Amino acid sequence: MPEEIELEMAKIQRLREVLVRRESELRFMMDDIQLCKDIMNLKSELQNLVAVPEKEKTKMEKQREDELIQKIHRLVQKRDFLVDDAEVERLREKEEDKEMAEFLRTKLKPLDKATQSPTSEFLNIKKNKNNRKNSKDNCIKDNFQRPCWTSLCQKLGLSS
Repeated sequence: MPEEIELEMAKIQRLREVLVRRESELRFMMDDIQLCKDIMNLKSELQNLVAVPEKEKTKMEKQREDELIQKIHRLVQKRDFLVDDAEVERLREKEEDKEMAEFLRTKLKPLDKATQSPTSEFLNIKKNKNNRKNSKDNCIKDNFQRPCWTSLCQKLGLSS
């Protein structure tokens, strides 16, 4: 009984971690989208200034052009840092997933052997096959419904 409670607590903790990760991912996405919008607005303003012939530009327009280039450069650097940070986070989470899977595997084995009959083991194998198929289908659907946020700027023509 205490093992079952401990296992249930581990599952709840895992669910909490998944939700925290998703929240973090959404925050990264929001930041990335905002940076892309800012870059796009600055590039648009810069294009308008670049369209003016060099001989006709005032000193203020030339200064503004330089200022815009610097701002765009800073935002691109900020976005690069954000993408790098997201990658580091993804790798850390992947390592945590391995550790948690191993922990659950070691906790589940003794509990499974004590509570399963040969018939229930057969039913679980069949159930797991169906779950894997549904999981794969859901994963495919999720990937089509959620665009890759790191390539959002590229799709908008704002790649750095």
